[in-house]
Amino acid sequence: MVPMKLFIDSADAALIKDLATTGLVDGVTTNPSLIAKSGRPIKEVIAEICAAVEGPISAEVAATDTATMLSEGRKLAAIADNVVVKLPLTMDGLRATAVFAGEGISTNVTLCFSAAQALLAAKAGATFVSPFVGRLDDHGADGLELLHEIRAIYDQYGYDTSILAASLRNVGHVTGAALAGADAATLPPETFSALVKHPLTDKGLDAFLKDWAATGQTI
Repeated sequence: MVPMKLFIDSADAALIKDLATTGLVDGVTTNPSLIAKSGRPIKEVIAEICAAVEGPISAEVAATDTATMLSEGRKLAAIADNVVVKLPLTMDGLRATAVFAGEGISTNVTLCFSAAQALLAAKAGATFVSPFVGRLDDHGADGLELLHEIRAIYDQYGYDTSILAASLRNVGHVTGAALAGADAATLPPETFSALVKHPLTDKGLDAFLKDWAATGQTI
């Protein structure tokens, strides 16, 4: 069984480089809002991130029509071999996804909010589909349940599209995504860092250090 992958959802290249030193970062996702926040040209940012992380790096098109999506997506894919072209879950986005599938270009179909949408993404040949867990929760739905539904459908029919759980707001979301069988989860840097935290870990470490100091020993 393939372990669940952990991606960082950020366009802060310096921060991504630092987190990558943990050996726990399997990929990165970006979007137009994160690129805008970086204040840097998209091609420059994506190239720098691709050089820092070997895994899939999602770079999103800004177009809304198929023809321009294809033009933008090909330019993004040319930046590095590990670029994944990110496309919106619209009919135009699905058309572009199918074309890219035929060209051997990896895709991440984003803004997925229903199992029916995820089914279409898989039929179009998407490499990844990104269900937005937290945003569904914001609207009174159960985002984690959507992951279970998509997993059941993909397993039922043998679709190869990987489920990339997105919009994960907290550690509970990450745990829930893993239990639902998501192939990957993309996390804001602060959520990624929170995964290692637990008050009992800190308390236990403090006690060990105190007891060790009392021995006067060194290693």
